Amino acid sequence: MMNLPLKGVVVLEFSQYLSGPSAGLRLADLGARVIKIERPGKGDAGRKLAIKNLWVDDNSLLFHTINRNKESFTADLKNAEDLAIVQKLVAKADVVMHNFRPGVMEKAGFGYEAVQQINPRIIYAVISGYGKEGPWQNKPGQDLLLQSITGLAFTTGNGTNGPVPFGISIADILCGAQLVQGILGALIRRQKRNVGALIEISLMESLLDFQFELLTTYYTNHQQPQRSKINNGHPLLGAPYGIYKTADGFLALAMMDIKLLTNAIECKALEGFSQELAFAKRDVIKEILAKHIITQNTSHWLMRLQNEGLWAMEVLDWEQLINHEAYKVLAMEQVIYAGDEKIFTTRCPIRINGKKLYAGKPAPQLGADNEKIKEDFSIAE
Repeated sequence: MMNLPLKGVVVLEFSQYLSGPSAGLRLADLGARVIKIERPGKGDAGRKLAIKNLWVDDNSLLFHTINRNKESFTADLKNAEDLAIVQKLVAKADVVMHNFRPGVMEKAGFGYEAVQQINPRIIYAVISGYGKEGPWQNKPGQDLLLQSITGLAFTTGNGTNGPVPFGISIADILCGAQLVQGILGALIRRQKRNVGALIEISLMESLLDFQFELLTTYYTNHQQPQRSKINNGHPLLGAPYGIYKTADGFLALAMMDIKLLTNAIECKALEGFSQELAFAKRDVIKEILAKHIITQNTSHWLMRLQNEGLWAMEVLDWEQLINHEAYKVLAMEQVIYAGDEKIFTTRCPIRINGKKLYAGKPAPQLGADNEKIKEDFSIAE
């Protein structure tokens, strides 16, 4: 069995839904012992957040997706005995993380100052929606709402449409990944200097960072980026960047010289356009391309474009993707057995010394590990 880099690191995850648990998932993949601290009877609210009404045992499939390879410890933090037990766990932990609104953990007695008093070397990691200051600090930190107020929804879809959100919870996933980066940096510093750290990140800051390229441009010229009216791919890039319908599917065209493209696909209507016009005449060029590309199958255009070294790819749905050899060779799937049910999910994308990281332990049942955790950490009632 691989000696994973975070083996021996203990993480207490006071988190729910997606952003915090996704961070805990990656830490667990890297070898940390991640213990979810949950309310008796209810637990992580994500346990009941079903997507398309998909359930496994008593929990949502979404919960299983982001909580595999963890343990569950239930404690009523309003109960003095449970509170004392969790305080003992904090004393022996390396990382405490949560994604509750500002003030929630403080009210429960586990704010940063209180935890630091128990364990001065602790890495205390926090995800909030909008930060702990400002007029939005107590607004709900929900992914679609964050995409909307940060301007991100105006980068996707065509300019003739209204704002279009991403089809995934991009704020949650990004923020969870960035929290892991902060935690790893703090663990390295603690190894060198023997000091703990407070790591703070918000969904809003993650999405602003995600748009750094666009925002830097806006800071410089004070102009709102404009999406293409058709076939939008990136509001800062000129033609042909975007996705085009072919006779039997779709074709993605990345950055390429207009003249080279014109010759490769033999599009006479484009012959009057130079590379200098790629942005100024972006919509005109894209409209000409759209009418030309739809006349032939995707494979026809791919052969012509790739033979000239131009950046183009077919657009696949998931069924087409998973049957492609390029996908199969990655071995991205793993199987998890939750009771009598089999779950196929993705593995950790990181490889260490050439080894893929698989972790097939299912998400824990609520409170399933209480006794084992008490025994392992020598915690008496």
